[in-house]
Amino acid sequence: MPHMLITGANRGIGLEHTRLLLSRGWHVSAACRNPHKADSLKALDPGDGRLKILAYDAGKADAAERLKADVTGPIDILFANAGVMGPNDQSFGNSDFDGITHTFQVNAIAPLKLAEAFADQVAKSQLKVIALQSSRMGSIADNGSGGRYAYRASKAALNAIGKSLSVDLAPKGIITLIFHPGWVKTDMGGPNGNLTVNECVEAQLDLIARANPAMNGRFFHVSGEDLDW
Repeated sequence: MPHMLITGANRGIGLEHTRLLLSRGWHVSAACRNPHKADSLKALDPGDGRLKILAYDAGKADAAERLKADVTGPIDILFANAGVMGPNDQSFGNSDFDGITHTFQVNAIAPLKLAEAFADQVAKSQLKVIALQSSRMGSIADNGSGGRYAYRASKAALNAIGKSLSVDLAPKGIITLIFHPGWVKTDMGGPNGNLTVNECVEAQLDLIARANPAMNGRFFHVSGEDLDW
């Protein structure tokens, strides 16, 4: 039975990934900060043992190792999906040291720690995919409006981490994919997004299904086009 481990699974894109893969017969290890409050996630449980809801706080240094203790067997898709927008005010002159640090911890360092913890289990699977939920706002070439220092810089760091993972984990047969999900109608994206959560997730799963060495380490728009670094 194919297996996905996904973080940030209690809402939005993570919740829809969980729903769709369960509907396709997958086993899903769904990680979130507060499993006891994850009512929408619990409602997806088919009752046959294929959904495992796990505690995971991306802002904690030992989160990946704690999660590793609860996830066994091969992992076809490791999806580092959990993320934060960071401080409310990210304009020049208002940088918040603690807020920026936390944003980097969640958006960049946590995905690296996940890859370090689970790479061997991904390598033992059939698909062998690590997916990173980045953002076009992490593109330096595409930055024409400035601001959003914490979020932009943390996602640029995630892109650099993803590229390094694609090199370091290639000998294990692992394909690392870096995604911009598009402007999605979620709590983070707001109600004016041009993609529904389902449209985003269907497209991401299609890209993952087609993963091959030629796609390794590339930064993809949800449409499938390559984005500039």
